[in-house]
This record gives sequence, structure tokens and C-alpha cells, in this order.
Amino acid sequence: MKLAFIGGGAMAEAMIKGVLTQKLARPDEVAVGEVVEARRATLRERYGVSVTGDNRQAAKGAELVVLSIKPQNLAEATASLRGALTPNQVALSIVAGGKMDTLIGGLDFRRVVRVMPNTPAQIGAGMSVWTASEDVSPAGREAARKLLKTLGEELYVSQERLLDVATALSGSGPAYVFLFIEALEDAGVYLGLSRDMARVMSVQTVLGSAMLAKGSEVHPAELRARVTSPGGTTAEALRVLDEGAFRATLVSAVIAAYEKSVALGSKQ
Repeated sequence: MKLAFIGGGAMAEAMIKGVLTQKLARPDEVAVGEVVEARRATLRERYGVSVTGDNRQAAKGAELVVLSIKPQNLAEATASLRGALTPNQVALSIVAGGKMDTLIGGLDFRRVVRVMPNTPAQIGAGMSVWTASEDVSPAGREAARKLLKTLGEELYVSQERLLDVATALSGSGPAYVFLFIEALEDAGVYLGLSRDMARVMSVQTVLGSAMLAKGSEVHPAELRARVTSPGGTTAEALRVLDEGAFRATLVSAVIAAYEKSVALGSKQ
């Protein structure tokens, strides 16, 4: 598969590493358009891919053209590609907040896929939620799916508005989890553990629990119940969390993030 990346930042590098590791593409099938010369040199040295400062040159002949720039650079990047993409190409954007209409209008091109990835994609453990314009063919959608699978799990949604939900849940979600790990670690330190010991215990507990939930057909509520003995330590801890409105607060936080995503998108 021939791929082009417009922007060579951390997420682009994660995708490049994924496609090469999983042999979705060869180094000579990957081109990167990147304005920073030092970054071009780094990507060429690490992965053997083609690099250029010319976005149109990078996109030439690519099956998927991945827009992996910062949101503030989206207008400039789409303008640089306007009129350059051909009917056998698909533009795939991972730019946060970049609406489908904005992408189509900026590129003057209707075969567009929009993706909401998250930061664990950088280690191949991400969650990418995506949608596609009606003009993207089944083959184009399958190519997008294969690319996103190199980052972890992928989920297609038919309505673009659900990407705002994805932004609030899986996009911002790692921050909620990191805060939870941080709180567990602080509790361990308060109770006498060293910081290093508390961190290992906290991270592994969250990781193992997530892996158990993912690999089980049992609902998380049942998994929680299996840990909770009547009148025991877990039951007491859960009582305190309920008194602090832990569940309701988390739900409210995700809703607030969703509303913020919608508001930011309306300003485009």
C-alpha cells in the first residue's frame, strides 16, 4: 500500500512504525511531507521512508494521504494539496476538530476519511473512531481500516457527530485513566509505600483490569462484583466512592468534554 503523510509528528511516526512493522507497506512505499528539515532527517534515518518539504510531491501516487498536522496548520496543509489529489486517492485526517466539511472544502476533494485516534496509538494500543464521506469507495474504506488497525482497535461510525462523543470518551479518556493511576499511587504513598512501588502496583492493576475486561464476555459490573466480598475491604472502598459520586462525576466529566468538543467544532 502506498502511503503519504502530510506532517511528520509523533502520531505520524506511530503510524509509519505500525505499517512497516505489520508489513502493510514497505519503506519505499511511504512518503512524508514535513516542513522541518531535522524531522525529515530523523524519519528517513529511522525508517528509510521518502521525505520531502513539498506536500504535493509527497502525496503523488499515494493510495491514502494522511493529514497528520496540528489543527492550527490544517488550512495551510489543505491549501497546499488543493487540486492535487486524484480520484483513486483517499484523504485521511487525524487532525483534532477538523470537520468533514472543512476538509472537503479545503482540499476541494470529496473522498475523505476523518479519524479520532488517541495517544495510546503511539504504542499500537490505541482506539481510533472514524467515519467516511459517501464518496469513499468500499476499497478506500478497507484501506483506511487496515491502516488504523496498525494503531490498535478501530471503530467505524456512520454519523460524524459521534466523533465528538469519541473525542470525549476515548480521545480524552487516557487523561482520566492517568489521573486515576495518579490517585491510586498517591494513596499508596500515603499508606507507606515508596513512590516506585506504588506506581508499579497502580499501573499494573489498571492494565490487568483492562485486559481482563477486554478478554471477558462478562459485563464490567459483574467483574466488579466478583472482586467485592460482602462486608469486605472492597465493599467499604466502593461505599466511599459512591458517597463521593465517583461514577456520576465521571459521567458528568465525559459529557462536559463532549459539549466542549461540539462548541469548539462550531467555531470552525
